Amino acid sequence: MWRRLCRPVGGRIAGMKTPPFAIERIDHLVFRVRDLAASVSFYETVLGCSVARRRDDLGLVHLRTGASMIDLISVDGKLGRAGGEAARPDTGRNVDHLCLRIEPFDEAAIVAHLAAHGIAPRGPASNNFGAEGDGPSLYFSDPDGNVIELKGAA
Repeated sequence: MWRRLCRPVGGRIAGMKTPPFAIERIDHLVFRVRDLAASVSFYETVLGCSVARRRDDLGLVHLRTGASMIDLISVDGKLGRAGGEAARPDTGRNVDHLCLRIEPFDEAAIVAHLAAHGIAPRGPASNNFGAEGDGPSLYFSDPDGNVIELKGAA
């Protein structure tokens, strides 16, 4: 919807305000997996990732990947079941959401900025674990329904 309300002007979208934050990097990416143990083994042995934290109650494993993280969610776990059935390799998708590390994290300013673009967050900011540790997060969806998480400092 926001694309129809704004038109590009000199590389920017007319009427678009500057965000009240700057993206520093991708904090983490979340994959939905069928076999959590096999996936953890793959990322450890093939890519050299290490387990930073396990949340067995959620079916979630956080893997350290340099300054960022890859999170693996078992489709059979609490979080995975909320996302529906697992996608098959030839159809569907297994990415849960993209997390962008931002600075500063001013919830009111971010919510106002999103609202100016006709976007409502999925709920209030919550404290979640990421590449730097626990810190504030706010979730919303892009025009195609992909979930974006904006993450503040730990």
